This record gives sequence, structure tokens and C-alpha cells, in this order.
Amino acid sequence: MNHQHTTSLGEVHQSVDTTVPSTSRWRKLLAFFGPAYLVSVGYMDPGNWATDLAGGSQYGYTLLWVLLMSNLMALLLQSLSARLGIVRGRDLAQANRETYPPGVNFILYILAEIAIAATDLAEVLGMAIGIQLLTGLPLQWGVSITVLDTFLLLILQRYGIRKMEAFIIALVAIVGISFLAELVMAKPVMGEVVTGFVPTIPDNAALYIAIGIIGATVMPHNLYLHSALVQTRKIQRDEKGIRLALKLNFIDSAVALNLAFLVNAAILILAAAVFFKTGRTDIAEIQDAHRLLEGLLGNKWAPALFAIALIAAGQSSTVTGTLAGQIVMEGYLRLRINPWLRRLLTRLLAIIPALFVILIAGPEKVGELLVFSQVLLSLQLGFAIIPLIHFVSDKKTMGSYAVGPLVKVISWIITGVLVYLNTRMVYTEAAKYISNNGNIWVDILIIAAGLGFLALIVITVAYPLISRYQQKASARIHTTPDFSLGDIQPPVYNRIALALDFSRDDERIISNALAHGNPMTEYLLIHVVESASARYLGGESDDFETRKDKEQMQAYISLLHAKNIRAKGLLGYRHRAEEIVRIVKEERADFLVLGGHGHTGIKDWIYGETTNQVRHKVRIPVLVVQ
Repeated sequence: MNHQHTTSLGEVHQSVDTTVPSTSRWRKLLAFFGPAYLVSVGYMDPGNWATDLAGGSQYGYTLLWVLLMSNLMALLLQSLSARLGIVRGRDLAQANRETYPPGVNFILYILAEIAIAATDLAEVLGMAIGIQLLTGLPLQWGVSITVLDTFLLLILQRYGIRKMEAFIIALVAIVGISFLAELVMAKPVMGEVVTGFVPTIPDNAALYIAIGIIGATVMPHNLYLHSALVQTRKIQRDEKGIRLALKLNFIDSAVALNLAFLVNAAILILAAAVFFKTGRTDIAEIQDAHRLLEGLLGNKWAPALFAIALIAAGQSSTVTGTLAGQIVMEGYLRLRINPWLRRLLTRLLAIIPALFVILIAGPEKVGELLVFSQVLLSLQLGFAIIPLIHFVSDKKTMGSYAVGPLVKVISWIITGVLVYLNTRMVYTEAAKYISNNGNIWVDILIIAAGLGFLALIVITVAYPLISRYQQKASARIHTTPDFSLGDIQPPVYNRIALALDFSRDDERIISNALAHGNPMTEYLLIHVVESASARYLGGESDDFETRKDKEQMQAYISLLHAKNIRAKGLLGYRHRAEEIVRIVKEERADFLVLGGHGHTGIKDWIYGETTNQVRHKVRIPVLVVQ
């Protein structure tokens, strides 16, 4: 088990060294290129296809402006996400955990997981449809076998982040080339295409599709992903190095996202030129589009390219979706599980509803499910964007790299537009459902969920502002002490307990503990074994991790004994906080040193951090080493 949880994607953190001197400016530039291309995959996944095809076939070029607006929004928001990761060395999930209270974080985590599940649902359906179109395999079987790509990420991770980026770029190239060829065949009239960039929303159905396009383009999981991926680059941590990293990552984002925009625009233009122009405004299904392409374009390669591009888009998205899930879980929960297990859980959450819809409602409802998944993504956007703007605007944590007033205003306007559109859509759909529904309890549940949605939006906006104000106010308030400082005697600690997680933080914990001791102090080294076997068997556990933890503890004890320092090793099992408290009390320790970023499990996260649990349950001084 990995005990180090202070960085995003620890196995590839700073694995690409951009500080190596290079005589070539292009080589320097290329060293930074890559993260945005992994992010851009989410902007051209199968979910985009459904919304773009629906928009193009039903409204022609009318909704092209929505794609352009979404792309500009995405470019700004992704650059803010990259800024957070580069400057603070935190991904969005970690920053949220450090800012919001546990209850709010729990809801934000659940929403982030829902967004990732919705993304994966689109990937599952897209892959299954692509396989069906290319091979004729029934849709339910295609959905079922998509579970096998769970192992693709494991294979790619063995070769490092750069190889993974190269693989993704190759798949993106397949998608782009396929649609370029499709456009050449379709021969759209460019004068008519340009009219689609004039903003207009014909009706509520167009609004629903427009919000789906926004949800498919500006994806919340990509904000988590980008803030972590930029940390795979090792940069100079001085002002020049950080400024250079911000500049080159913006260029990386601009190039990658504009390529994604061209792919999305190509899909919508293709649908408009081929289907809308021929009166086939009922084409909202990917299968229908594939079936009609050959007849309408008069080329047998058109449907094959369409299916190949769909499979490539789904396969590339599945890798980035897994990474986003890993980032969200590690950032919010500080919980690291095996990548294959994480991938399997995410994929099952997508496969089950997909199979349910196919078996119960029929394959013809898959297109509606794809569009719904993208609208669901759009509903999560505000809860990712609002904290992000707060973080990159905070001069206390960002320093001179905090965004300026103009960027801040534009960001909040974008957020306001997104939240308004989402709220309007939710209100319209909920009112329509309530008016046709005779069950009052279901109506109450819908109204309560809507009010909860609005309340959470208000909290995510207000809490960081209130917290920041309280910190400033408390810094200005000083009370006069009612005691004399002349007779204070420094305390003497004879039994100092140290909670260790066997990470690089241990050195700081041990050095701080030694600084508070004396020649007669005995140091009690505590470590809690957190393997599955230890949780069930306790002290009787003898799995690999337990043995390794015992060896590590003995190594620490030997080092301290070699320096004539009295030390004693104590292993705990099962619940981390409870075991630390138990051992501290049983050993009658009079001082406790804890790390501020230790390994915690999901229970610790739900009920409060380990540090907070421990300090409330012991009656001795506690030092938290950050």
C-alpha cells in the first residue's frame, strides 16, 4: 500500500523533468505539451456525438455558436485549473478538502463521482454502439465486453505518462482524420455554416440540447483532471519557472481544445449538412446517423470511418475517466485503492444503468440516455467551477499568481450563465413532471432536491468568502491576557508518542518530537496497519503489508537506539484514529506528535479527519506537523 498521499497521481508526479537544459526551444515547448490533450479527450467523447448529432440534425447550423461559446468557456476554465495545479501543487479535489467543511465535501465528492459515472456511461454506450456498427454485435453484448478495457490503463501506466499521452494523441488523431474525411464527402456550404455562430435558441428543446452540448464540452471531471496532470511536469519553483509553466500550459490548452472544438463542430456540421438539409430532422441516434451516411453521401467508407472514430473516442475517454476517478477519490478521501479495482467499480456503475435501459426500454432509448448523461454532467458544473474560481482568486494562497479582476469577472459571468441555464432547465423539467404526476410524495422529493441544489450552490459560493473574512477578522482582534508571563516554566515530557505513516513526512514528525524531549524521554512510535487482513484479524494479521510495517518500525527503532535515544515501537490495527487514542492512553503518553497529511480511510473522511478525531479524544498536548 502507498502511504504517501500528499501529491496527485503519485506514481507519475513530476515524472517529466522540464528543468533539464535544452538548446532547442521546441524541445522545451514539447516537454510541457501533453496534459491538455488528455483533457481534450473529454471534449470529443461519445456523449458529445449524441448532443452534436441531435443539435445538427434538428436545428441545422443554429447551435454552432453554443459549441464555440463552450470551447471558449472550456479554455478559460481549464487554464484556471492548470494554474491551481502549477502554483499551489494541489488538484481541485485536494483544494476543496482543505477549504470546505466535511459535510459539504461529502456532497461535492458524491457529485464528482456522479459526474464521472455519467461520463463513463457515455463512453460505455459509445464504445458499444461503435462495436455494434462495425461488427454487428448486439448492443447489450457490446456494453458487457467494455468491462475488458478496465485493464488498458494498467498497461499504459507501466510505460509512464508520456507514452500514455502519445497513445491518447494517436486516438484523437484517428477521430480528427475520420471526421475531416467525412466533411470532405459532405461538402457543406461554408456561407451557411457561418450563420450558425449568431446566438439564438429557437425553443425549449433546443435549450435542452444546448445545455447538453455545454455539459458534454465543459466537463467537471476535466477540471479535476487538468489540475493534477500539470503536476506530472517537474518545473523550476521560482517566479520565472512558474510563469513559463503557466504560459506553456496555456498554449498547450489552446491548441488541444481548439482541435477538440473542430472535431465537435465537424460532427454538428456533418449532421446539419447531411440530415437537416435532406429533411431527416429526426436523427438523434448515432445508429441512425451511421446507417444513413452511406446512402446520403454515396460513399461506403463514410459509415466505417464513423464507427472507427466512435470506438477511438470511447477508448481514449475511458483512460482519462479512470485517471479523473483516481484523482477525485485520492483528493477527497485520501484513499488509494488498486487502479484496476477503481476502474472496475466505475465501469460497473456505468454498465448497470446502460444494460437496464437497453433490456427494459430497448436499444432505441440509448440516444436519449446519452443526451441525459451530458445534461447530468452540466448540472455538476457549478460545483466544480465555483470552488475553482475561489481558489485561483485567493491572493493568500496564490500570491502574485492569483487571477486579475478581468479574468475573475469573466469567470463569474460564465458561472452565472451556466448556473442560470441549469436552474432554468431543472425548473422547467421538474414543473412539467409535477404537473403530470399524481404522487404528492414524489413531488415533495423533487421540490426538496431542487431546494437542496440551490442551497448547495449558495454554500459553495459563500463559504470560502465567509471563511476568508473570519480569518482576517480574527487576525485583527487581540485580547489582553489576564495572567503573568514571568513565572511560566516550560513543560517536561517524559513519554512522547509519535503517530507515523511510514512516508517522507515521518522525518519531520520524528525531528519535532525529539525537539520537545529530553535525555530521559522515551519515544513511543505508533503506526496503524491498514491492510484488509489487519482490519479483520487485528494483531493476528500476517499479510505482506503487516510484515513490511513491522520491518519498517524495527528499522526506525534501530536508528533511534543507535543514537542512544529510548524508543519503543507499537503497531495498531483497524481504525486509525481509535487505535492512536487507545495506545496513547494505555502507554500514558504525555505529549503526542501527529502528521497533518497522514493516510486516512473512507470512514475517517466521513466522520472527520484523523487529526481532529484524535485531538478531541486525548487530554494531552498535541502537535500537528504540516
